[in-house]
This record gives sequence, structure tokens and C-alpha cells, in this order.
Amino acid sequence: MSSRGKSESLVDPMKLTIERSTLLSSLNHVQSVVERRNTIPILSNILLNAENGTLGLTATDLDLAINEQVAAEILTPGSITVPAHLLYDIVRKLPDGSQVELNYSSEDGRITIKSGRSQFALACLPKDDFPIMETGDLPHSFALTSAELKRLIDKTRFAISNEETRYYLNGIYLHAAENEGIPVLRAVATDGHRLARVETPIPANAEKMPGVIIPRKAVNELRKLIDDTDGEISISLSENKICFSFGGSLLTSKLIDGTFPDYERVIPEGNTKILELDGSVFAKAVDRVSTVSTEKSRAIKLTLTDDTVTLSATGADSGSATEELSVSYSSGDMEIGFNSKYLLDITGQIEGKNAHFILNDAQSPTIVRDGTDDGALYVLMPMRV
Repeated sequence: MSSRGKSESLVDPMKLTIERSTLLSSLNHVQSVVERRNTIPILSNILLNAENGTLGLTATDLDLAINEQVAAEILTPGSITVPAHLLYDIVRKLPDGSQVELNYSSEDGRITIKSGRSQFALACLPKDDFPIMETGDLPHSFALTSAELKRLIDKTRFAISNEETRYYLNGIYLHAAENEGIPVLRAVATDGHRLARVETPIPANAEKMPGVIIPRKAVNELRKLIDDTDGEISISLSENKICFSFGGSLLTSKLIDGTFPDYERVIPEGNTKILELDGSVFAKAVDRVSTVSTEKSRAIKLTLTDDTVTLSATGADSGSATEELSVSYSSGDMEIGFNSKYLLDITGQIEGKNAHFILNDAQSPTIVRDGTDDGALYVLMPMRV
């Protein structure tokens, strides 16, 4: 390739000035999409596009893309790709309140980062090599408040499966459903050991959306992205792509191409034994008692009698532990075992003090409900202890 061809492909010079905290905030969002190890060099870079008083930052791993638009003083408009993690680390270490100058020269194919007396030069790659994720037609669009979207994510993502062979469980299943004849938007996640089902009144125009499985990485990146947002999130989707848009941010993700199992079959209907307790007090007791358990599962046994639950755990070499709690229970004596981590994951979602465990027997799944959130339901499989 001639030097002229290389210069043209790398694009004309670009120069801008931006406030350090503004740049750092956006870099923090986009760089986390970039995998630390890439066999395709361009995927280690983010695309910078400077024009009309705005700096656009884009990162992708081919399955997920994040684009952010932030205000900047554009002296020379242009586009180039730069190493994501390296640029982030540099800006992160610059002084608070400083101004950062980014200056790309097509002559040597490098971008210069200046702030105060600090100066760095990084090698760039051509913007034309950067893959742009096309969304295609997204026929279903609706809006959710950031508070509702955070709730749907936070109360379900702990149950997403990490088992890659069951890839269709590696995300949150978002779909339109009905609860006692009332339309709802429902988020479900399960790994086969526990299930989380959380719903909210269905937003306008979401009634006919297809059921979609949003991948774990997209869920986690989205949650970070909306952490400081209070407004509405616009959601557009098709059967294979989904976009979340708000403020100056856009997250686009491929969807998991699979069929989510019929989760309703897992939710037991014959459970009649009701245990009511303070979720926070119970969680702390579970955490304490499970300390002695040396097993990977951290098994814990609950012994139920009238208005009392006794938690116990035994370690092969470390000893044993018990703790007794006063609760509301009057459905006969029983013993049941659980994985303590799964118990803690579920009780951690219960915001109020009022947790309801709806049991059947030691072999059957247990339903857990939040006394202050009718839209949340959890199912936990027991284990032998």
C-alpha cells in the first residue's frame, strides 16, 4: 500500500478539546465492551468521530455495540480508531478538572493526547476497518422509565445461567405476558437451580413484541450505562436485535437465537406452607451459619417448627453452626435444605422486611415472594442435606 493510500484510509487530521471527566465517563462505558484479548486487532479499538461540537465514541465486540455522544470543542472534524483500554487508562490517570486535547495526524498515523505537561502518542487503525453494527428494521418500539428497567434487571440477572451449553439460558427473557388477565412486561432468568420472574405494567406499544432473550453481557453493560440515568429509556427490537437509547447513549445488541423454556411449568402450584420472616435478618443469619460449610454448595438446613426456624450447617472438618430465628409459621414441622448462596441471592432482592417462603415438602421447589413487591416471584430448588 502506498503512503498516500495509507494516509487516505486513516482519514484526515482530527483535533479537539474535551473536559477530562466528560471523556472519562464515556470511555468508562464504551471500553468495557472491548474484550481484553482480541484476535481481530480493530476490535481492541474504539471509534472516535468528531463533528458539530460533538465527540462520538463507539465500541463493539460484533455482538454488542455502544455509542455515546458527548460535547467537545471540535477544532478539526475527523474520525479515527484508538486502543480502547490504553486510552481509558491514560485519561483515568490525568488530573481531575483538566482539559484533554486529542490531536490525530494522518502523517504518522498517531493520535496525541495532551493534558497539562503530559503528552502521549498512540498508534491508530483506520476507521474504515471498524465494523459498524447494522440494526436493520426494528418494528417494535416502546419506552420504560430507567427505574423500572433497573428493577427488571437487578431482580433477575443473578439467576442467569453461566452454562454455555444451555446458551438459551445465558440471558434475560423479556416478553409480553398476562397476570390474571392484566397485560404485563415480564423479565425471567433461570439457571435450573433458581428462577426469577419480575413484571411491570406493560408499556404502550409493547403488547405485540416477540419474546426475546437479551444476552448476559448486554444486560450487564446496559445496567452500567443506565446507572446514573433518571429519564426514560427507548427500547426498539426485532426478533434478532435490540436497541436501548437515552440521552446521548445507544446500546445495540444481538439477541440469543434460541427458545427459552416454558418457565411456568417450574413454578409450583400446590405449595401451601407459608413462612413469613424478615428478609434482612434471615439473610444475615444464613450468611453467618453457612460460614462453617466447606462444601462448594455451602448447604444449609432449615428446620421449621411453630413460629421458629433453626438454621444449621456442618462442615466436613470445620465443625457446625446453628442459629434460631423467630418467624411466622404454623404449617407443621419440616426440614428442607438449600444452597446458601442461592438463598442469599434471592433474599438480597427483597427490599422490605417481609419475605414469604411458600413451601410444600423437602423435595419440592419453594416459592419466595417479596411482601412489598407483588410483581416479583422467585423459585428455589431444594437440595439434600
